[in-house]
Amino acid sequence: MSRIGKKPVTIPEGVTASLDGQTVTAKGPKGELTFVVNEHVLVKMEDGVVTVDPKDNSKTARSFWGMSRTMIENIFIGVKDGYSKTLEINGVGYRAAMQGQNVQLSLGFSHEVVYSPPPGVTIACTKPTEIVISGHDKQVVGQVAAEIRAYRPPEPYKGKGVKYADEVIFRKEGKKK
Repeated sequence: MSRIGKKPVTIPEGVTASLDGQTVTAKGPKGELTFVVNEHVLVKMEDGVVTVDPKDNSKTARSFWGMSRTMIENIFIGVKDGYSKTLEINGVGYRAAMQGQNVQLSLGFSHEVVYSPPPGVTIACTKPTEIVISGHDKQVVGQVAAEIRAYRPPEPYKGKGVKYADEVIFRKEGKKK
């Protein structure tokens, strides 16, 4: 049994949710998101609470059960508060700067890397070594952060590169004589 799937999802204040067949739609101050629930899962909406149950006791239905509940909760949080990820840049001469909507990264290459965010995502450089990515869709915010990090992932010897703010880089010891 899914412990996560058993919990009902409460619709937060300021968010209007609707259920049309297997499609859950949420509208809030940050925007509108929809999620289509898998056909192996039943979704019910009553009195400001969304409940998710598997259709049968098969392994497929049980595996989609908890994930569907979490995705519904994520769209409610996204349209109400939004999501953000912070990236840190470490290294001599490594920095980021805004160029209109795009972010320009100096990461030790012979050229500047310019990244343009998809619609619904805003990028801000609070410091030259810090990038804040925010938006209402958790998956898209995480994808943008992963794409920017992939340009120069942190290396284990000096820790140079782009890393998540809460990421811990395990350092290796260099060569010894």
